[in-house]
Amino acid sequence: MSKTLITIALWALAGWLLGAWLGAATGWAVLALGLLLMVIVSGLQLSRIAHWVRNIDAPPPPSVGPWDEVLAPIYRKLKQNRLELQERSRNFHRVLLAAEALPDGALTLAPDKSLLWCNQTAAGHLGLNPEQDRGHSILNVIRTPEFAHYAAQETWDKPLVLHLGHGGLARTLMLHLAPYGVGQFLMVTRDITQIERLENTRKDFVANVSHEMRTPLTVLSGFVETLLDMPDGSLTHEEQRHYLNLMAHQAHNMQALVADLLTLSSLESTPNSEGERVMLANLIHSALEQARALSKGTHQFTLELDETLAIHGKDTELASAVGNLLTNAVRYTPTGGTITVRWQPHPQGGAVYSVQDTGIGIDSDDIPRLTERFFRVNRGRSRATGGTGLGLAIAKHVALRHDAQLEIQSTLGEGSTFAIRFPAARLCSRAQADASPHTEAA
Repeated sequence: MSKTLITIALWALAGWLLGAWLGAATGWAVLALGLLLMVIVSGLQLSRIAHWVRNIDAPPPPSVGPWDEVLAPIYRKLKQNRLELQERSRNFHRVLLAAEALPDGALTLAPDKSLLWCNQTAAGHLGLNPEQDRGHSILNVIRTPEFAHYAAQETWDKPLVLHLGHGGLARTLMLHLAPYGVGQFLMVTRDITQIERLENTRKDFVANVSHEMRTPLTVLSGFVETLLDMPDGSLTHEEQRHYLNLMAHQAHNMQALVADLLTLSSLESTPNSEGERVMLANLIHSALEQARALSKGTHQFTLELDETLAIHGKDTELASAVGNLLTNAVRYTPTGGTITVRWQPHPQGGAVYSVQDTGIGIDSDDIPRLTERFFRVNRGRSRATGGTGLGLAIAKHVALRHDAQLEIQSTLGEGSTFAIRFPAARLCSRAQADASPHTEAA
């Protein structure tokens, strides 16, 4: 404004001087010409400003006269606001990315419990489509009376555990609502399916161990109480020996159970290692001695072993797996049956240790459960022969720790084949690459 007043004053002074020299008419003409030029220049400046307003993010036009002092602080403020908005936008996107990366699901709900936003984890938990379901009530998505009652509360001190089925899968979710913003709500979802499954497994394991230990302990305590209550000399030497043999058998069963439990605990708690070069045929021969002792000459054993084939592994773990498969075959093969043990290269690479029997076989429905702890196809027969119900679980753990697979084939009434297939990466170089398998019958 001050520049405009000074310019008008200068034109007025010029008009007065020229009017005093050339006449009043000339002075007024000069003043009018100056004011006209000022109007034209101002119009041009305003036109440039109007053009800038249509693209306000660009720098303002330079040299627009008195508007310079007005536009400069406006532009600086706009630029500062723009930078602040950009920073807030970046922070907002960082928060969204962090929310998407959360292992838990997160949803924001309007005051009427309609969906405003959710991350992909929550969408997977609840089967939501973030675009289509936005604006719909969460009560229409989670249609359970428990959740409807939970959402109707005014405060939520504890989370809600729901068992839902989505995509053909049963899932256990823990949901927690909390006030958020102005009248809005935040809901956090957590998938605890695996945790619940592990907890159930732990409970079943404790119950099974208690059950397995209770049977021999009951027998032992019964015999001990009987012997203590009986007067001296009431039992013959043969009767005493019979009772002691029964007690020793039950004590042996408990020792076997504890040993298998310790083996499983060791397999689960110790880290994997490549181990060293192991001649598996030697372990098989050692296990066969125990299997023959258990068989007491009632079975025929056939061996097809590649004596030169070795693998990288831990000999104690492999010995446990080899022995468990053999003793299982003895326990479930009737008298006079044949048990065939093989340790040979596999045509598609790697090597396979297998035990084939002509035993009672296994129903196809039971095969997927065979490696469960304490699962028995025939509980009475297994206990009678001293089985703990942990042998195949141990064999599976050993196979996994050696990058191998436990394969089971069986036909009810015809026999079974249990095999551990080792990958080629676990094989050691053989002394005789083309050596034919050694075959022996016993």
